Amino acid sequence: MKKSLILAFAALILCALTSCTKKVEKGEFTVEAGKLKIGCEVGYPPFEYYSADGKTLMGFDIDLANEIAERLGLKAEIIDTAWDGIFAGLDTNRYDLVISSVSVLPERQEKYDFSIPYIGNGQAVIVRKDSNLEINSLKDLKGKKLAYQSQCSSDFFINKIAKEENFTFIPCSYDKILNAYDDVRLGRADAVISDNLVAISYLTAENSEFKQIWKGESDDYFGICAKKGNTALIEKVNTAIEAMKENGKMKELYEKNFKMDLSDSIK
Repeated sequence: MKKSLILAFAALILCALTSCTKKVEKGEFTVEAGKLKIGCEVGYPPFEYYSADGKTLMGFDIDLANEIAERLGLKAEIIDTAWDGIFAGLDTNRYDLVISSVSVLPERQEKYDFSIPYIGNGQAVIVRKDSNLEINSLKDLKGKKLAYQSQCSSDFFINKIAKEENFTFIPCSYDKILNAYDDVRLGRADAVISDNLVAISYLTAENSEFKQIWKGESDDYFGICAKKGNTALIEKVNTAIEAMKENGKMKELYEKNFKMDLSDSIK
């Protein structure tokens, strides 16, 4: 009996030392055969968020990810990842794609491959409904407490504008856009600088406490991001996006998640 226990213990030690786990088989253009692994920063409605009970992933990017995976004959696996580490996940082959409201920017294109755009976006200034703040020009934000998500389009936008127009503001940056809206709702900040496509979900919510006082042009485009050199996967993704545009599926997803057809945003 004791000998059997010793042998069993020795087997466990050997297993640990030799990484006794099933080796994951690599797919033709994915990190795991049969799967399309997708990095996503969940907490950015209406693009990606959890249902009220916290059990179900929902949103436009989630629907898009599942649809593309199906068209590629793969099973989608969404990996919830903090935004500040989402691109590092591609670098380390944690997943195949990032589908998470990623703006296609030149500095990002130098490091990663992008699909064709799947939606067009702009910036907006959102305040509480009882706010007296008026915006005749963005210079009117001078000295105001502005809430936004760090290291995203809104962050880049407001800091770029402030530099160009030579004004300063009090920054309130957060890891999650949800926190930025909460601070304005609670009166701890004067306004949210937000993607207008994100603002839609707050403005149209039942008993919304917000109003929009400025909206910019839709000159920011979201794309699907892959590791540099994975052209085979990006080509397949592009084919799927084009097919969805042509057969009306993309319009269906726009209307489901934004309550409007945004096809013109990428023409």
